[in-house]
Order: sequence, then C-alpha cells, then structure tokens
Amino acid sequence: MIIMAELMNENETAPPVESVQSNQEETEANDDVGAGESDLGRYRSPRSTVDDAHNDDEFVVGAVSGNEPAVVDGDDGGDDGGDGQQHGGVEPVQGDGSSSHQPLDVMAKSSLKQRSSKARRNNSVDNNGASSKNGNGDCDDCDGTMQNGVRGERVRTSTTKRTFPVGFKTFALLVVLCFLPIGYLWYKDVLAKQVSTKLDAPRVIEDDAGSAVKSPRRFWGTYRPGVYFGMKTRSPHSLVTGLMWFTQFGKERQLPVRHTCEQGDQLARYGWLEHDGVNFGVQEMVDKNFTLKTEFVKQPGGSHGGDWTARISGKARNKASNKTIVSLIFYTALDHNNGVLQPVVKGNQLLEIRGATEELGSFSLRFPPLPNVTAFHYVSTYSPSIHLSKEVVMQSLKRYPYPGNKFMAGLAGNILALRGITDYQPNFMAHQVTLSLPFEMEVIFESASHTQRSEPLSGDVFTQQLRQHKDAFGQAFEDKFGLKEKGYKKKEISFSKAALSNMLGGIGYFYGQSTVRSKHTPEPVQYWNAPLLTAVPSRSFFPRGFLWDEGFHNLLISKWDPTLSKEIIGHWLDLMNTEGWIPREQILGSEARSKVPEEFVVQNNENANPPTLFLPLQSILRDTTSSKNGDFLEYLQHVFPRLEAWYHWFNTTQSGPRPSTYRWRGRDAMTDKELNPKTLTSGLDDYPRASHPTDSEFHVDLRCWMTLASGVMVDIAHAIKVPSQAYEATYRLLKDNRMLDKLHWSPKGKMYSDYGSHTSAVMLKRPPVPPPPTPKPGQRRLPPPPKLPMVRVITGQSGPKEQYVDAFGYISLFPFLLQILEPDSSKLGNILTDLKDPKLLWTKYGLRSLSKSDPIYMKYKTEHDPPYWRGAIWINMNFLAVRSLHHYSNTPGPYQDTAEELYTELRQNLVSNIIKEYERSGYIWENYNDSTGKGQGSHPFTGWSALVVLMMSEKY
Repeated sequence: MIIMAELMNENETAPPVESVQSNQEETEANDDVGAGESDLGRYRSPRSTVDDAHNDDEFVVGAVSGNEPAVVDGDDGGDDGGDGQQHGGVEPVQGDGSSSHQPLDVMAKSSLKQRSSKARRNNSVDNNGASSKNGNGDCDDCDGTMQNGVRGERVRTSTTKRTFPVGFKTFALLVVLCFLPIGYLWYKDVLAKQVSTKLDAPRVIEDDAGSAVKSPRRFWGTYRPGVYFGMKTRSPHSLVTGLMWFTQFGKERQLPVRHTCEQGDQLARYGWLEHDGVNFGVQEMVDKNFTLKTEFVKQPGGSHGGDWTARISGKARNKASNKTIVSLIFYTALDHNNGVLQPVVKGNQLLEIRGATEELGSFSLRFPPLPNVTAFHYVSTYSPSIHLSKEVVMQSLKRYPYPGNKFMAGLAGNILALRGITDYQPNFMAHQVTLSLPFEMEVIFESASHTQRSEPLSGDVFTQQLRQHKDAFGQAFEDKFGLKEKGYKKKEISFSKAALSNMLGGIGYFYGQSTVRSKHTPEPVQYWNAPLLTAVPSRSFFPRGFLWDEGFHNLLISKWDPTLSKEIIGHWLDLMNTEGWIPREQILGSEARSKVPEEFVVQNNENANPPTLFLPLQSILRDTTSSKNGDFLEYLQHVFPRLEAWYHWFNTTQSGPRPSTYRWRGRDAMTDKELNPKTLTSGLDDYPRASHPTDSEFHVDLRCWMTLASGVMVDIAHAIKVPSQAYEATYRLLKDNRMLDKLHWSPKGKMYSDYGSHTSAVMLKRPPVPPPPTPKPGQRRLPPPPKLPMVRVITGQSGPKEQYVDAFGYISLFPFLLQILEPDSSKLGNILTDLKDPKLLWTKYGLRSLSKSDPIYMKYKTEHDPPYWRGAIWINMNFLAVRSLHHYSNTPGPYQDTAEELYTELRQNLVSNIIKEYERSGYIWENYNDSTGKGQGSHPFTGWSALVVLMMSEKY
C-alpha cells in the first residue's frame, strides 16, 4: 500500500484497458458501427493524460517507481482557489504505480483494423456453415469450429449460424431492467448502514476489560462527573449512588436541591482537592452558608470489586451560619432494573439497603448512627431512569411539622406501598438525614463476596487508610512532576494537585448509543451500544466526551498514569465505524443526553475533529523506557489497524481542492445570520475563516494536524516493525516547508493563512422594517411590526474573492505550534517576532486567540452569540505554544535565544494568572479575558486548562 496525494482529475480518469482476445468471435457485423468512438473510451490509459492535467508549476505527487513519490513544485495558490474537485490530501493506492501504454491513437487504429477484418470474415460464411478460404486454401477464420486443446486440431460444430429471436432479447432486457431497481435499493441500503456499522478490526478494549474480575482496583469509581458526588462501576448498567443536599427553612420559593453540577447553583467553589484516579478522593463544595466535604476510600476484597466508604462532613462558613439546618440525601438506584433492592427500616430511618445484581452479587449499603440528628426520612419507590433521580426525590417530598410553627421537607417513605402499587418493584431508595452544623456522616458499601474483612472501613480505620492514600499521592505527585524541587510554594503545589485531581475525578464511564447520520440516511440512525471511559472538559457544562479535547486531556493523564491513558484512548478508538470515522461528541446514556441541547445531538459522518489522540500517543512513545517498552508495543500493535483506518478516513473525506491540501467539512454556506460562518469541526468554533464557505477553500491547521498524524504513524510503524515507507513519504511531503509556504504563506499578510472565498468587509445589520399601513379613518393605528433579525451584509464595493484569509491568530501559528517549521526557517523568525507584539497576540496573561488588529476581533458571531475564539486566551493553544517554544529553545538555530526568552516569559505569565484566578474565584476556567486576565466561560473547566500542571513541571 502506498499513501500519497492522487492528482488526477476525476473527469480525466478512465477505466483500465480491457484485454482483447485474439480468438474472440464477432457474431454481428454491425457491432463495428461507431467503433472509433467506443474504442477510444475502452482503450484509454488511466495515466495517459496525468501530466497534461497540471501546469508546469504545480506539484505532483504520485508513485513513479516503487514507493517513491514524484514531487514537482506546486502552485502558490494565487487567486485561483481550486476547481473544487476532491484530489487533495493523501490517499491509499494499491500497486507499484508504474505502467507503460501505447498512445491512444495507435490503440484506436489497431482496434478498428482488427474489428473490420473480423467483420469481413464473418460476412463470408456460407449458408452451410463452411468458411471461405484464401488463395492458399487455408482457413482464415472458422466460426463453425472450436479448438479442442491441441494445436492445429479443430472439431467441427453446428453448421448453422446461431441467432436469438427478438423476443428472447426483449425478455432478457426486461429481466435486467427489473433487477436494476432492486440492485440500486440494495446498494443504497449498504451505503446507509455504513455509518452505524462497526469497523471490522480487533477491539482495543475487550468487553470485560473493566470488570471486577479483570480490573478490580478500577471497577468502582467516581465515574459520574456530572453530579457533585456519586459512585458507580465500569459496567453498562451499573448500580449508581449519589448525593443531594438542601437547606431547610430557606426563603427560596423552591427548595434549592443540589445534585447535578450546575453553574446556576452559584457555589463559591467545588472540586477535587486530591484524587489519584483509583483508590481515594477528597472534595470540597462551598455553598452559601456552609462547606461540604466528600471523601471516599476503596478497599479491595472478594470477587466483585471490593468495598468502599464515603464520608460526608459539613461545617459553617461563619458564626452566623451555625444555626443552618441541612438535609443530606444519599440515594442508590438500579439502571434498567437489573437487580433487586430491599430496605431495612426502623420508623422513618433507613438503616440499610440490601441488594443484589448480576455484576455485584449480594451487597449492602449501611448508614451508621449519627449524633445530634434533627430528623430521619427515607423513600423507596420506582424511577423510570437514573437521570430523573432529582425529579423523583422532589416528587417524593412532603411537609412535616417542626417546632416554632415551621414545616420541614422530608421524604415520604415507601411510596409504592402507600399507593398500593404492585406492578413495579422499587429500584430507587434514598436515605435522608436532617441535622445542624457541624456534622459528619458515613455511607458504607460492602460486598458479600469479601469474606476476609477484618473490620469495617469506618471510623478510625477509614481515617487511617485515607491518610495513607493521601501521603502516597503526595509522594507520587512530587516524583512525577517535581514542583517542590522547582521551588514552588506549598499553596502553588496544592493548586497543581487540585488541577490534576479534578482531571482524574472528572473521568466518567458512559454506555449507550450515539445518534448519527450520513448523506445516505434520510433520517438520523442509532450507533451501536458502546462503552466509553473518558475525561470530560467541564463537570457543569460539558459532562461528556469530546474527541479533540480528549487528546489534550491525556497529555496530562498519561504523565500520571500511562495505563489509564491507554485505556481511555482505546475506548475512543473502539467507537470507530467501518468508514474509519469517530463521532466527535459522545452523548451516551440518559444522564449525558439530558444535558445536551437538541441541535447538538446528531453527529454527521462527514464532520471531523482534530486528531489530537496522536499527541498523547506520541508523548507516551517518547516517555516509554526500554524496560516498559514491551507492554506498550503490544498495545500499539492492537491500536495500529484502527489508527490506519482513522488516518485513511481523514485523507479521503477531508481532502482539499488542491493536492496536499485539506478542508474542514461542516461549514454552513447558506447562513446569513453569522458574521463569519462557524467551523465547529476544527474545534476553534468561530475563529474567522473564509467569509463565504465553498468547496474551494483549504485550511492550514488541518494540514498541520495531518502532518503530526503522519509523523506519529511513522514512529509507531518503526516501533512495532511494520512497513513505514508510505507514511514516511507522506510525512516528508507534508513537512516540506517549501511546499507549505507555497500553499499557505500569504505574501501580503506575511502569515500562514487559510485560502478561500473571502472578504473582510462584512457586518451584521438589521434590515429596515416596512412602515405599517396608514389606518383608515376610524381605525386604530396598528402596532409597529417586530424588528427583523440582524443579517450579514457586505459593506465594500466588491464581494468576496479567492484569496488568503489573513486573520492573524492561533490558526496562523499552527506550523509553529505543531513544530513543523525548520529551526532555521525565516517564517519561524516572523512568527516569534509577531508573538511578542501586544498589538497582535501578546498579553501579560497569555496569547490571545485573535489579533487585536483583526476586524472580527471580539465581534459577536450572531446578533445574540458573543465571541468565543475571537480574542480570549485559551490554555490548550497556549500550552502548545509553550511546548513549541521549549522545543525551539533547545534546538540549534538562529532563533534559539529568542525562543528561550519568549518561553520563560509566556510560561510565567500563564501559570501566575491561572493560579491567581483560582485563588480569587475558586475555579479553573474555560478561557481567560485578554484585557483583564479574569476567568470566563464555563467553570470549573479542568479539562485542557489543567495542562497548567505540565507547564509548571515543564513536562512536554
């Protein structure tokens, strides 16, 4: 297999030359009518006009001999913009690519001569089947004879020329016509099913890989990132547990029940302070009047994943809050009714929940006695879905009298029994305890299969094991990141631990089906049911998996726990369909689905996301020592077929209009409501691209991502000792700085740019509203019509034209960010100079996403949508910049000293501002204001913003 850019225009490609048998017999003389035209089509060489299809100064990549591509200088883009045909990118091609064919006119004349000769001979056959002879009496062509396998011997056959009646031909034609629609419908069905068909390749993660038998230490965990606290297992239909709380006797019209992470709850702070991803976690949640702390510890034992205990404590934030009465509700629920739950009750107090499921066997969930409790309540009922847990609780609350002419809210008890419902068995039970501050409560889960337990994981035993895990976590953190050795203060190290812990505590386990579609499916269809272990960008706003985020997440996770990172990457690759496509946003299960607006649910199989999973794979490969190399090499052998399919999908579906170019799909060319149509697939949603989307545009960032992917494919192929020549050829092609400059360097803007149909003279303007008609005498004046929505208009005299899109910002930096530029490239010098210019990207808080001089800087996307990637400081891109500066500062070249100066200053600016904002606001943020440095967007955002840990430790 050779991977290359296929340059031939589709309308110049013909089928391969058909073989002509010298003894083929022609039965109809009139078959030769129009032979000249038909034979030109039949005998046309597929490569006979390749060179004619391109001008001399276009570059050509093809298999000239063996695996070596031919490269000729490429066109610099100019104002051309391409013809819209999909012959860019790199494409797998079979064979050695070499061929030798006759010229077309010679083949056509030869064909005509042969067929005319046969026609004359066929016409000379007499009525008795005897053939005419030449002057020597030899048989020129015997239609009535056949070879018997011995040279020179012939066996006489029927003396009558065979013909088929017209009726038979008509019948045959009708049969073919009848089957054509059936074949067409079958073909359409095949195409439609591809989008929801699994890739035919071995899975990276087996079905039982996360089970209690195969992975007991990781079986239980905080795999519900969308709730403030909850435990579940790594299984499709797990027993789930969770925490809710609210204050009694508040002034709110509706009880402020906390359950799922919501920015609207306006908690002053919440998040994990310490979490090792396996054994324990410590979290603080600061509400208005009090602070809740949740701690959990796991204990191995038995054959079903062992035991765990959660401790929930609360304390007042100030003296005035000491009288606050708090209700805690700890619940457990069955997903899909896959087991039984039985309450053990004393009065209104739920003492214990006993249950059994196939995956857990028998178990118990105990609630030890508490001092100073105001009241106990409980509920045992049926819930239609785990994502409705809060609604079930709210509907189960009733008012109970309380001293001082007050009423408290409490759970109603066994609702199914109270209402006489026998059709359903209880699958949801909750324990409510109402108490004053301060307090401490424990919940103890014990597996019946753990028979060697010496004492419960409670009280002093819990405290001792928690301390041991915390000490081990602190030591491992210092061993891996060395912040104390670098001179960081205790407070800064605690911040860094919290950033890592929130990444690990935000890992979720999901199971369900994506909703997908392709151009061959009239309506969205369901993907197959699949599991996904993944970190999430934000527990409050994005508590689900995002493909391009996950590559950045695992740059950090892989430094802490490479095994965990490999498992996460494997889960993502197992979501690949037969086309090699991975849906970019994973909305699996009812909990994830409940947080997603309808317009973002359906995933289109033509839409990509940056292939960032190559980043952690590259990092792990570089970090792997020879002693640990064996296990990782085996892992790479498992993932390589899926990486190949993914790589091939990018090169066949995201190719650009010119050779070696790429184009993001998914832009809306018809909208007039957006100032610059979004490119959600690129990850940089509203960053300015060509103002008028067309198939002729091509994008520099996607080309750079594919350069990175090609290089990593080469490294992996070398590591596992499989042929790498094809990937090496592609990598050399894409990394060629001269070719990159010809395609994407804007001579006018002096920057790397996209290319497409563009004008910067656009604005959002509200169309004038026609005045209402003048009322007739005696009629009331009609109210003015409503305002029309704002639409985009062109303010210049000329419209868009094919040109470079000179919007200096993150996109312009990609050849630098992904270390594609040679260390002696003059373009690298230009970028480093522009980086430090405060009028462009430089701020004392980090690099802004778009130059202040750009006309779209901080402009609204639509009338109502604020800017997103149009000036704000994003940590993932700044991490790539710091990482790249570190690379060039350690690589000999004319810009080495400049890179080192910028590296030191940019790294310090970023780290100090993120820590300062964390201390001020209590959160790590989605992005930061380029004017003030203040955090903005969703929070907590401990996805890629947690990469600050790697910048502090200088682990790139």
